[in-house]
Amino acid sequence: MLDLFAIFTKGGIVLWCFQSTSQNFTSSVNSLIKNIILQERGLNTLSDNGLLLQYKLDNEFDLVFVVAYQKILQLSYVDKFLSDIHLEFRDKYKNELTRGDHFQDFTFIDGYNEILKKSEQWSKHQAQLPKQMKSFEQSVKSKKTVSSMIERKGEEKNVKPIKKKEVNFVSEEQVLQASPKSKENGQINEDILAANRLKFAQKMNKKKQDPKKSPKSPTSEKERAGKKPRVWELGGTNKDLEFLERTTDKPEDMKSHFTPDTEIVGQMRGVIKDLEVESSDDEYDEEEQQQQNHNNSKSVSKGGMFSIFKGLVGSKNLTINDMKPSLEKMKDHLIAKNVAADIAAKLCDSVAAKLEGKVLGTFDTIASTVKNTLNDSLVQILSPKRRVDILRDCLEAQKQKRPFVMTFCGVNGVGKSTNLAKICFWLIENNLRVLIAACDTFRAGAVEQLRTHMKHLNALHPPERHSGRTMVQLYEKGYGKDAAGIAMEAIKFARDSAFDVVLVDTAGRMQDNEPLMRALTKLIKVNEPDLVLFVGEALVGNEAVDQLVKFNQALADYSSNLNPHIIDGIILTKFDTIDDKVGAAISMTYITGQPIVFVGTGQTYTDLKALNVKAVVHSLMK
Repeated sequence: MLDLFAIFTKGGIVLWCFQSTSQNFTSSVNSLIKNIILQERGLNTLSDNGLLLQYKLDNEFDLVFVVAYQKILQLSYVDKFLSDIHLEFRDKYKNELTRGDHFQDFTFIDGYNEILKKSEQWSKHQAQLPKQMKSFEQSVKSKKTVSSMIERKGEEKNVKPIKKKEVNFVSEEQVLQASPKSKENGQINEDILAANRLKFAQKMNKKKQDPKKSPKSPTSEKERAGKKPRVWELGGTNKDLEFLERTTDKPEDMKSHFTPDTEIVGQMRGVIKDLEVESSDDEYDEEEQQQQNHNNSKSVSKGGMFSIFKGLVGSKNLTINDMKPSLEKMKDHLIAKNVAADIAAKLCDSVAAKLEGKVLGTFDTIASTVKNTLNDSLVQILSPKRRVDILRDCLEAQKQKRPFVMTFCGVNGVGKSTNLAKICFWLIENNLRVLIAACDTFRAGAVEQLRTHMKHLNALHPPERHSGRTMVQLYEKGYGKDAAGIAMEAIKFARDSAFDVVLVDTAGRMQDNEPLMRALTKLIKVNEPDLVLFVGEALVGNEAVDQLVKFNQALADYSSNLNPHIIDGIILTKFDTIDDKVGAAISMTYITGQPIVFVGTGQTYTDLKALNVKAVVHSLMK
């Protein structure tokens, strides 16, 4: 039933392998190592070319056990098989593994067949067993918090039913007892019933006649006449509409002259500088120090002098139960730093899988080991799998005599147009001509905003300084048009006019808006940009995960291509407003696996930085 089973070290040495088919599994195993094991994403399975690959780590001897089988089979005994064969292999070759003798002939076929047979029998036996009752941990009640199960006064069980107020009318018995003459032929005297009705009517009329007086009753003549619209001093009239029309350039606008700011121009040549975050590597965790002192004093009190020397040699294998308190605390810390809750849980699970079975070093505490491992994992996640060098790619496209196309997408109000202008300034600082395609044809003022940026950028880099060439130009066709068509025309115009870069500004759209997501997919599919950048806020937590997942999913679902173009990189805006709560960077990178290309840190053109991975991780962990 299993197509492949392999045991190899983390260094890449294959100790033992069994293959039941002639299929080549090299690419699938390499994909598992590259995308799952090395990335430490908290997963233990990978689907590749109709195969399902599953693995288990042995952190004490740095071994990896890998199983591959057809995805359609859905085998239920694989987890048990991996655990059993892991223990069997360790016990059989413990001496060789301790010595590090990885080139010995590991004969393991008999043990493999026996454990596989037992696992298959166990699976059949489990399928025949009647369905067992759920344990308390599996029940819904175990998921409830303690506070939700505490009964308080005034809640459901202790609330007494509210009695309705009864009208104090004379009852039939009282009437019969008070006046024996009132009963005639078993009926109540009609006079008393009429008196009760009259009393009830008077009571109701009294309530209607005494309504609560409104504190804002109109008293003045002005208020009686009704509210009148306020007239603003500089409000303007219909005669001013022609002057206020800004959809086209006015002749007087061309006469205005901007003075270039010499402090800004010429400061962003070359690669963008890294984000500077205050950090000090000499900080020491007081809580860890207290825990270590407590452990040392406890060991001295137990075993005297010899226990001190015993503690110098690491001998304790870490288990999940040992790490659980530290992992829970680290998970809460990550969530407090704005990491999405699901991502924080997966990160802690990956750390637990990485450390389970590992031997603690000398003077190492569990808390410090967990923290250092998580720190390394975060650095690895934020470090890009591929380098995004926009300047190099622009120069490469320039040699091919075509423009380099970048598309900006994201939800409403995150700062797409502003950061597009920042990147445009950086490109013209490096002597690249830029064409801005105004493909946001929905939001009022979007085209005017880009036109204003174009004027300011051209004023900072006037044509006189660049041999009469205009460095920035806006390509726009107004509002209500097809964005994909405008982008196509802009790219063609840029190719004919020898522009180096095309920046496509798209409309903001929510990730659940299907028509707008289809329009974005059409724009990307038709024009095939070189780079698709997702612009997201550093302020969001769980929402960042939802946005990125649905944007990527929509770009994949609504495109008919076999290899749809999804998000290539991330721009993180408003990074200067979050202090040390930088968890959104982790969430976005973890979900997509794509790098954070730029970080927006302010409102001016120079407030654009590259992500400093170590500084961000330090801010996250302190």
